[in-house]
Amino acid sequence: MSDRQTWRWRLVTFYIVLLLASHLIRALQKENPVSIQSSTIDVQAFAGDKPIDQTVRLAYREFIDDSSTQALTTNEDPRPVIVLLHGSPSNARDFNSLAPYLAQHYRVIRPDLPGFGDSSHQVPDYSLRAHAHYILALLDKLHIKRAHILGFSMGGGVALNIADLAPERTASLIMLSAIGVQEMELLGDYHLNHAVHGLQLAGLWTLRELTPHFGYLDKAALNVSYGRNFYDSDQRPLRDILSRYPSPMLILHGKKDVLVPVEAALEHHRLVPQSELQIFPEENHFMVFTKGERLAEFIIPFLDKVEQGTATTRQTASRERLEYAAQPFDPAHLPKAKGVALLILILLLAAATLVSEDLTCISAGLLVAQGRMNFLAAAFACFVGIFIGDVLLFLAGRYFGRAALHHAPLKWFIRAKEVERSSRWFNRNGLAVIGTSRFIPGARLPTYFAAGLLHTDFWWFCLYFVLAGVVWSPLLIGLSTWLGAEALKSALISNQTSFLKILGFGLLALIVLRVVMKLTTYRGRRLLLAFWKRKVKWEFWSPLFFYPPVIFYVLFLMIKHRSMTLFTAANPAIMSGGFIGESKAEILHGLAAADGFIARSALIKATLDADERLAQAAKFMRENAYDFPVVLKPDLGQRGSGVLVARSDEALRAYLQQASGDTIIQEYVAGVEFGVFYYRYPESERGKIFAITEKRFPVVKGDGKSTLERLILQDERAVCMAKFYCEQHTDRLDEVLSEGEQRQLVELGTHCRGAIFLDGAWAITAELEAAIDRVSKHFEGFYFGRYDIRAASIEEFQRGENFKVIELNGVTSEATNIYDPKNSLFAAYRVLFKQWRMAFEIGAQNRQRGATPSSVRELIKLLWEFRQRNAK
Repeated sequence: MSDRQTWRWRLVTFYIVLLLASHLIRALQKENPVSIQSSTIDVQAFAGDKPIDQTVRLAYREFIDDSSTQALTTNEDPRPVIVLLHGSPSNARDFNSLAPYLAQHYRVIRPDLPGFGDSSHQVPDYSLRAHAHYILALLDKLHIKRAHILGFSMGGGVALNIADLAPERTASLIMLSAIGVQEMELLGDYHLNHAVHGLQLAGLWTLRELTPHFGYLDKAALNVSYGRNFYDSDQRPLRDILSRYPSPMLILHGKKDVLVPVEAALEHHRLVPQSELQIFPEENHFMVFTKGERLAEFIIPFLDKVEQGTATTRQTASRERLEYAAQPFDPAHLPKAKGVALLILILLLAAATLVSEDLTCISAGLLVAQGRMNFLAAAFACFVGIFIGDVLLFLAGRYFGRAALHHAPLKWFIRAKEVERSSRWFNRNGLAVIGTSRFIPGARLPTYFAAGLLHTDFWWFCLYFVLAGVVWSPLLIGLSTWLGAEALKSALISNQTSFLKILGFGLLALIVLRVVMKLTTYRGRRLLLAFWKRKVKWEFWSPLFFYPPVIFYVLFLMIKHRSMTLFTAANPAIMSGGFIGESKAEILHGLAAADGFIARSALIKATLDADERLAQAAKFMRENAYDFPVVLKPDLGQRGSGVLVARSDEALRAYLQQASGDTIIQEYVAGVEFGVFYYRYPESERGKIFAITEKRFPVVKGDGKSTLERLILQDERAVCMAKFYCEQHTDRLDEVLSEGEQRQLVELGTHCRGAIFLDGAWAITAELEAAIDRVSKHFEGFYFGRYDIRAASIEEFQRGENFKVIELNGVTSEATNIYDPKNSLFAAYRVLFKQWRMAFEIGAQNRQRGATPSSVRELIKLLWEFRQRNAK
């Protein structure tokens, strides 16, 4: 171990010891002690409206007169009660300036809400609703039947919930810089706010649990209790509560409040037609801390009116105010983000660009359209985030090189072949590609990484980036603002949540943007055509869409034959009949008696080290006098995955070094390739060919002007697999083929890897069928499956001569002639239905002859093992 590693382990060990000591001390500490100024009661815990079998300590303070504060244990004060609910994160001391003035006329109770101050900090639920239940429990304990409730900031949400739960006990509400309707809080939407609060809570929890603080952070203001308070709370019901609230209400708010915008107070005043509103032009959110006397000048007269029965209620409100309250919410009244809310928005947008620049710019435009932030702030946030992300990409290329592409997060977004191509593009066109790539889909990430890799001057890179960025970001944000304004307006006017509208429109705008950007280039237009063709041509459908009818038919056969696994008995010689996970080497070994018709191969075990694997491969080639190319493939592979035609010692070495499982090395057989589906009923003497697939390897022809990529894109068939073909030929896509020059695009006869499959029924002859039957009978216990065969010529293949089996697949193989483009979807299903029917019938006959089908448990195990191998 190097000195650097030694020090690293020492630091890690020291940190772990400190962390364990911190957790131990915190565990030994008692719950936060109660100050001498507080009284406490135990109340039942709540989770929302549901009582929990747990007690919570609730601390509170009372004023006896206007000059001293002390705890009371009796209820001697006959005056009307006002309960002061603090904000978050804080406690009853929020009202040290205000309470003395109120106490001259009213009995003042200041509780510490659970999670704060001297109350319990560990409670099941920190929500507004649960806090409302705790305050009502406190009033019960103090035998207070009716009280005025003042809510400051977050306490306003608690006050509204108290009024909702016990309207008969709520004499009046005073909303002091108070939260309320969801639309005016932070980002204006519950789901977005909930996500922000979730991130905040996760950060606070991580800081608390992974920092050796020995209890200090448990007492900090911005602690987990504060995070839970906002995360557990839901402001969506508050609009309805305000709309139904019957009693008097006083709203006090500072115009310069950056935490709860003054627009919230205006909307609350509109929704509660009996409410009185006082706006303080020069005050902010925290005027309660220093302006107690001034606030009392408005609160005390209001409380007096309520007690005298002269305050306005919903029943006595004016007709004009009632009609105004009944109107739908006007989105024009939404506040622009400012202060903390604006800072959070800018940080969120900047961070989001690291995931998706385009979607973030669209979202920023929607926020502008919604009125949440101004255009310049949105453009600035997106530009800064994009700049940071692209500079980090540039620096990763410069200082970490190609090795960085093998590690997260770069490996999720950039492929090495794309970087190689961008490097060639960069070398040809210079710095201009930095700006150009911003407007070409899929080009930006590999190009910026390549710029760093090629040690481009950092300041020139920044200059070209800025020139492109100041055009792209404002353009996209402005377009999104213009298109999204009406959609968002309709959502808000109809009182619908805007979250789904924003999300849906944002995704739609992103799709439209990607399509429009693709339409600007020939490559993009052809790839869009390829996308369309792959959707309308069933041969390219995903198995998830294609196979359900086949699965239902197999279920029918299972019921008919009263066995879920009968088909596995179709090939007793192959594990589970060749269902999945069978060894290709064992199958080829079973065919070994048909020497001369089987491609020679050897199995290289994964247990060998890299040098031993290479030695085994060299021995196989030497003993059989083979030169390159040779074929390498995993012993347990499926659908051509992991197959390589190795044409050099370097390719052979690289493949064997990274192989994670047993590998087959096989002679390369040149010539034409066919897939031959064979079956034989055990009670029959001779087997038959069920279907033949002619496999063609697509070829493009040069014209002396077009690059290989353009030739692929302009070919009507090749364009369907253009992405795959281009990936296979990344290093040569810019090569211009001479006129008449042909280039074969794939070497493997697998449909999902680019080969063209045609119905080869025309190739069936009596001689070929007899030859296939002879080969099959050499493999005792094989009755049903598909051979992959190569032959020197079609004529020799039809005569049953000079062909070689390169692979044999069992019961789940397909008659791949169905993928001939001339076949309809229903024709393909007819072939597959017949194939599966024969598999069950052959399995039934073999079972009568003593073969035992695999169990369901065995098949599940094979599927699980296959899934685990693929996950590696």
